[in-house]
Amino acid sequence: MDNQNFNFKEPIEIQTVSSEVMSKTFTARVFSWMFVGLAITGIISYLFASSPSLIGLVYETTETGLRMAPLGWVAALAPFAILLVMGLGLNKLSYTAIVASFVAFSALIGISLSSIFMRYTEGSIATIFFVTSGMFGVMAFVGYVTHNDLTKLGPILMMGLMGVIIATIVNVFIGSSSLYYMLNYLMVVIFTGFIAYDVQKIKAIGAQINADGSTTGKLAVWCALSIYLDFINLFLALLRIFGNRR
Repeated sequence: MDNQNFNFKEPIEIQTVSSEVMSKTFTARVFSWMFVGLAITGIISYLFASSPSLIGLVYETTETGLRMAPLGWVAALAPFAILLVMGLGLNKLSYTAIVASFVAFSALIGISLSSIFMRYTEGSIATIFFVTSGMFGVMAFVGYVTHNDLTKLGPILMMGLMGVIIATIVNVFIGSSSLYYMLNYLMVVIFTGFIAYDVQKIKAIGAQINADGSTTGKLAVWCALSIYLDFINLFLALLRIFGNRR
């Protein structure tokens, strides 16, 4: 899935005590929402995968493999609409509406990801999840504590992501397994970089928040969606490379 590019202000190198406290509080709030989103996605994904009646609403088994059922198409396409609504309506929508959109987005991604339990062993899914968590934690720490300005990485990472997306679409018609793995390795590099980049931006915007209200809450959820997508895309790329197929 596409990663979102946020136009936060550049990180400041010197913070007052109050801004440092605000930054830590805001960052913690963002990560809390990210964990909520991942929990919703994981629970929904597992529930659908473990229920033949539910998974049958999402994917149909054919002689050539899995084929998406109507609910599968809804789960695949609706998140893009939710992203658009959240992005364009961040200032107009209420805090409750933003939270509901985030929860709905996480649930729909969970429905879409239920297919991984049909393609990969549960052991490898669990292993890759813990590996992804470790990589995410390291890069988030780097992004938070580094004094180097990572804003210049943004355009480079976004250009790389666009290139991978285009190449992935082309490979649908070519069907090259070598290109498939190369693109997933590139995805690992790109989203590993995005984690540090996005966390530094979250830290910077947290340091510039002057009040704790609905606007701050909405921004925290929106930022959580960014690193949530970083995690999910990194996890899927690693799973495609190292996951043990059934």
